[in-house]
Amino acid sequence: MHATDFIVARHDLQQYKVIETELPDAGTLPGEALLVKVVSFAFTANNITYAVLGDQFNYWQLFPAPKGFGNIPVWGFGDVIASKHPDIGEGERLFGYFPMATHVVIEAADVSKHGLRDAAPHRQGVAPVYNAYARVSGDPSFAGRQGDFQALLRPLFMLSFLVDDFLAENDFFGAQSVMLSSASSKTAFGLAHLLHTRRNGIKVIGLTSAPNVDFVRSLGCYDEVVTYDAVTSLPPDSPVAFVDMAGNSELRATLHNHFGDQMKYSGRIGLTHRSSSPDEPELPGAKPTWYSAPIQIRKRAKEWGSGAVGTRFSAAWSGFAPMLDGWLTVTEGRGPAAVQQVYLDTLNGRVPPDQGHILAL
Repeated sequence: MHATDFIVARHDLQQYKVIETELPDAGTLPGEALLVKVVSFAFTANNITYAVLGDQFNYWQLFPAPKGFGNIPVWGFGDVIASKHPDIGEGERLFGYFPMATHVVIEAADVSKHGLRDAAPHRQGVAPVYNAYARVSGDPSFAGRQGDFQALLRPLFMLSFLVDDFLAENDFFGAQSVMLSSASSKTAFGLAHLLHTRRNGIKVIGLTSAPNVDFVRSLGCYDEVVTYDAVTSLPPDSPVAFVDMAGNSELRATLHNHFGDQMKYSGRIGLTHRSSSPDEPELPGAKPTWYSAPIQIRKRAKEWGSGAVGTRFSAAWSGFAPMLDGWLTVTEGRGPAAVQQVYLDTLNGRVPPDQGHILAL
């Protein structure tokens, strides 16, 4: 029995290949391990960020690949087809972090009614969320189109939720407006939705490219939409916070130089533009810093108590999920050729913002 993997060259993401590897049979699985068939997974610009930051944040170590190549982690669903764990049976469906592959072995640990953790040694040293799997068999919120939305947006919306909480906790650093670059991205419009829902007087400004203006405006969660070439038209004398999903060094410098000391917060979140310079000069205003979701999760888990982060997130998700049918068209693709096409289209910025891709090898 073979597994099929879609892997990419770690230092040249335009290069990729499809490989086959031998799968262990049930009898040779490690103790309490599961052999899981990857049923479907979402692919978005966020997965490209995982690849760009693969070495920096240890994403490449999660699903080992031949030297010089990496398997990009994706969020999706898998079915257990062989199990050596006494509490997990064949046919059970899991939701979590998977490779771009047909199969994966999970070394199950901390098994509970609702989930489990992969305890494989090579998967340690990353944020716990990346090794957690939800047991979702029979859960209608993880079935059909709702399941597609979970794979496409739930992990991204967790980031939106945590950034929203961080900004509010810090009283928006004294800003009167929050600017979001790559405003059409799923993490950005999730955050914009949450900021808009607060209705606390904070203005939400979406920064985007000209072709995406109509889509961003149609979302209804941005108070103002500005194209990248017009950002200097924004009033420079009002305090602002900048949440940077794009990772564009030139845009960041333009905004900092325009707002100067009125740039009260500059948080780096994503790399949808993949045009960051490794040697950026010091900029006026708040120093650009990478935002850390794991730090915010640990902080809130300690302050709010066990399970409270999940409870509050679920409440936020329940207000966001009903919007998605009107915002996104989900397209499904199967087989290596479909995965290759979506990968290249996403890598090269050719996926329309109102489109979501669910794939399977």
